[in-house]
Amino acid sequence: MPFWDSKDKEKSGVYADGSPDYHDSDIIYTQEGEIAENTDQLQRRLGNRQIQLIAIGGSIGTALFVSIGGGLVRGGPASLFLAYLVYSCFLGLVNNCIAEMTVLFPVSGGFIRLAGHFVDEAFGFMAGWNFFIYEALLIPFEITALTTVLGYWSDHIPAYSIPIACIVLYGLLNVLAVRAYGEAEFWLSGGKVILIFLLFSFTFVTMCGGNPANDAYGFRYWKSPLAFAEHLSTGSIGRFEGFLAALWSASFCVVGPEYISMVAAEAKRPRIYIKNAFKTVYWRFGIFFIAGALFAGIVVSSKDPTLLDVVNGTGTGGGTAAASPYVIAMSNLGIGVLPHIVNALLVTSIFSAGNTYTYCATRSLYGLALEGRAPKILRHCTKGGVPIWCFAFVMIFPCLSFLQVSSGSSKVLGWLINLVTAGGVINYIVMCVTYIFFWRAVKAQNIDRRTFPYKGWFQPYCAYIGLGWMLFIVFFYGYSSFRPWSVENFFIYYTMLILAPITFGVWKLVKKTKIVTPMRADLTWERPTVDAYESTFLDPPVGFWTEIIQMVGIKRQKGGVDRRRSSVA
Repeated sequence: MPFWDSKDKEKSGVYADGSPDYHDSDIIYTQEGEIAENTDQLQRRLGNRQIQLIAIGGSIGTALFVSIGGGLVRGGPASLFLAYLVYSCFLGLVNNCIAEMTVLFPVSGGFIRLAGHFVDEAFGFMAGWNFFIYEALLIPFEITALTTVLGYWSDHIPAYSIPIACIVLYGLLNVLAVRAYGEAEFWLSGGKVILIFLLFSFTFVTMCGGNPANDAYGFRYWKSPLAFAEHLSTGSIGRFEGFLAALWSASFCVVGPEYISMVAAEAKRPRIYIKNAFKTVYWRFGIFFIAGALFAGIVVSSKDPTLLDVVNGTGTGGGTAAASPYVIAMSNLGIGVLPHIVNALLVTSIFSAGNTYTYCATRSLYGLALEGRAPKILRHCTKGGVPIWCFAFVMIFPCLSFLQVSSGSSKVLGWLINLVTAGGVINYIVMCVTYIFFWRAVKAQNIDRRTFPYKGWFQPYCAYIGLGWMLFIVFFYGYSSFRPWSVENFFIYYTMLILAPITFGVWKLVKKTKIVTPMRADLTWERPTVDAYESTFLDPPVGFWTEIIQMVGIKRQKGGVDRRRSSVA
């Protein structure tokens, strides 16, 4: 017998102004007669503070602290800063699209199910498997990077020991209820925030002369010709290609909207907490990614020998020395203790990112199974709301990190970065296309978007501009494989791009799916259950800082927060 129950009735739709026209029979109930949290078996257990920290830190991992050195070497500090600034602005347009849809429809599977619902079932199939492969391959990437960072302390750590430890720990954190994952990410992401501000403070103090050498180096590494480095070619063309290399680095590093979309189905009050999380994305881009690129180019030269060894995978820096530009800078300045502190926080940061990727890969596979785009057995959840068979399948992918045993961690990192970057950009293309179809449906059905819980600004132009930019990135970021022609590099860069139309075409031919027309789009979908669930809360929503201080007993209210009644009556 299914976990949920529903009375058969056609959806009653929406009024002309966009407000929901529901009846009690539209709402999903549990077997106990209570209003369900979802139309499936996932449970809404993530509180405001957990969601906010996942939004802030869940997507910040190796790329910002370690892999950013590759963009610095190839583009120089000025190109790196400009690339991260430009890319963050365009990704903000994509965030504006997915935020409106996710807050309105906080469904299991996030944006991948929205793609199938509003565009085409085949489009949802392609989006879901692209995102799953992207997330699943990021898990061994983070494990491999963790091995590289741990090499700062010792050259004698067995390469196979780190993957084994990570697989066990990721398993323990993700096989428990979602509350355990949320709590773990809250503390791990908090460590990332501390690390980021520690590195920013280090940069500001040392560039002003606060270092053992009393060297006020300022923007020394931004002076010509170091500011805009040449890459592949020489002269102006070489500097432009250096900027492009930094831009490709940014396209791998700057992420975020997809992770908020994926946790929406397990958020306690998605209309409020998820909306606030999407709003933090804009200033997170500015503070963490753009400022991170600025400071990485200040503290170390793009021609630093150790950094070059790390990026090129040669010499002692390739896999055993300090991999982070910040740690390299600290060593160059003769600072003894701080590099160890930073490296320890880097370990927790990288581990946290891998934990998030494990969670998202599991939930994306579950979303595919709900729509019949993956085997039905994967729909099974534990009593705690964990898709256990999806999780078991995902845990196969961390085993790819054992490749470093024979090939070296730096080489494996390069493979995985190039392979998954296109997959990440395809996710944003999917979001923009989905929003365009959604917007067309809203207009055709004469629904006022101002009645939605969140309305994106400057639409649909954000979607069109964001779509054009992401198409440019995904088609051209692997152009270096043509200079000279390399079959190996071509497939490393473009495998995900080739796979996308194949999966779309196969599913469309097999299932004979049709594109969703504006008038056929269901703009009610799971809204009745979510709205009814939101209406059962007895307490007003708690702010992030209020919830933080409640953890230590201040302003704690009797009965806790987010108390609910069993019905809206």
